[in-house]
Amino acid sequence: MKALLDFVPLIIFFYLYKTVDPKDTDHPLLQLVGSAGGVDNNNILAATTGLIISMLIVYGALFFIQKFRLDKQQWIVLFMTVIFGGITLMLSDDFYIRLKAVLLNLVFAGAFLLSPWFGKDKKPLIERLFGPVLDLTGRGWIKLNYAWAAMFVVMSSLHIFFAYLYAGGKYWGEFTAFGDMLVMFSFIIIQFIVLRKYFKTSE
Repeated sequence: MKALLDFVPLIIFFYLYKTVDPKDTDHPLLQLVGSAGGVDNNNILAATTGLIISMLIVYGALFFIQKFRLDKQQWIVLFMTVIFGGITLMLSDDFYIRLKAVLLNLVFAGAFLLSPWFGKDKKPLIERLFGPVLDLTGRGWIKLNYAWAAMFVVMSSLHIFFAYLYAGGKYWGEFTAFGDMLVMFSFIIIQFIVLRKYFKTSE
């Protein structure tokens, strides 16, 4: 249920991104937040508005479902979405909402890289996440931790490519909604295939 809720804001974002006229400065969502709109990017501005509102609702629901708490990564995602989305709407400039995913993936990469030196147990972040599932040596956990950090750096680079370099950002919305998810799932599947012999017993 919680995993499905995480997809709701992305679906709303993509729907608005594809259906709103880029030149529609009078869209109800833009009027709702008091945005003046842009010249030809109002589909992104309306989609950003829908993303912020839906994330506040979804994460508010998760806050109650998870017994009045959110995970650290949920706070980070929510905070960066509201901040960069808010700047985007205030300035009517989609540069900032495009930048959000670039920086967010770098934040996660940094969290993996720095985790062995911070925290109470000084364990790599990946070991804290997959310790109950995989049986690896200390060196193995470090290597896997670096692999996850590298994956987030690659994701950040892909967001730069689709947002700013390729075809004038024409396919940025598609990649944001589905592409990075596909990259993440592919990485996880490959990881579990490679590490299948290190799975712990069903117990």
